[in-house]
Amino acid sequence: MELKSERRDDWSNLLSQVGKQRDRSAFKELFKHFAPLIKGYSLSKMPAAAGPHGGDELVQEVMLKVWQKAPYFDPRKAAASTWIYTIARNCRIDLLRRGAKHQSTSLAADDVWQQEDENEPYSLLQHTRNQDSIRSSFRELPPEQSHILTKVYMEGKSHAEVAQELDLPLGTVKSRVRLAIKKLQVLITAR
Repeated sequence: MELKSERRDDWSNLLSQVGKQRDRSAFKELFKHFAPLIKGYSLSKMPAAAGPHGGDELVQEVMLKVWQKAPYFDPRKAAASTWIYTIARNCRIDLLRRGAKHQSTSLAADDVWQQEDENEPYSLLQHTRNQDSIRSSFRELPPEQSHILTKVYMEGKSHAEVAQELDLPLGTVKSRVRLAIKKLQVLITAR
């Protein structure tokens, strides 16, 4: 299998600068963009037992690893966002496991799965297909649902923040998120 050409997107370029030149201003830009997204990801994926500072702890751990491992980033193999979210997922699992030692919190089924080598052709193909399926399914959602999902999961805003920003009742926001996720599950499964 032939490797893709090197990515030219801004995040991959910034991450390459951090890796090759230890560029602090490039890292600052990455941090400014990805920290809120990682925190939003943690709020949606980590149990309340992780504590009130679980999201901040995850952001710090992830971004520290991004700084440390940036020299190993290869833009021909993955986009910077994919690479960073893989680190976030692994750090989240580590945090949950550490917390499980001190609490009786059980891990959800999606917290642990067989991680295939990201460089395997099958894994790359499956990842691309999954992204395409999610994108096309997302486009089929009603605009009010896709708009709220974007605010919650891409911008990392809480349901309360979205409700206030869009001048909607909190229950409406929560219900649209729940309905959108159910519809996405149906659409993705049908593909």
